[in-house]
Amino acid sequence: MSDAIYYLPGRGGEISTGLGQGLLDRECSIVGRETRGAFLKLTFQQQLDAICTDLQDDFWSADAKLVAVSYGCYLFLHAQLCMPAFPGRVLLLSPVLGGAFASEVGVGFIPPRSDQLEQAALRREFPAFNKAEIHVGSEDWQSNPDAVRSFGERASIPVTVVGGKGHMLGVDYVGSLLDRWLADG
Repeated sequence: MSDAIYYLPGRGGEISTGLGQGLLDRECSIVGRETRGAFLKLTFQQQLDAICTDLQDDFWSADAKLVAVSYGCYLFLHAQLCMPAFPGRVLLLSPVLGGAFASEVGVGFIPPRSDQLEQAALRREFPAFNKAEIHVGSEDWQSNPDAVRSFGERASIPVTVVGGKGHMLGVDYVGSLLDRWLADG
């Protein structure tokens, strides 16, 4: 499926809405996992196993493309701890890397295995990608830009912090990013 993009949306997301719609508007073929319904009923390890199987069976080549956003990034990065580095191109937007809390609004979350990504990066055990990039908003409480930058440095993934943006990077920014990213490969 070298012409398709493997896409993992945020928690509760569909592959044909939001960023997925942006990819479809650019005439991309999309394959991936919707992070809702039956998929959410799987255990965390079963979710990771499904993603590993998808990638290794149909997207294991240097010309493969993967796009993930928010919790979809979290799933993909955890799947990477279970297998060799994904050989294709990777675009991660507003990645969730662990638990987060916004004291000003009293909202927070702690996903499964919330410290594993940070620990793997600290030990320099995170698989090295051939070509990957991360984009995160400077005002993103769910994807703390300092934590994302630190993870990127340790995992050798370039990070772009987008000034004035929160968890939603916005159609204007993401649209031009997709145009560039798709043209590059």
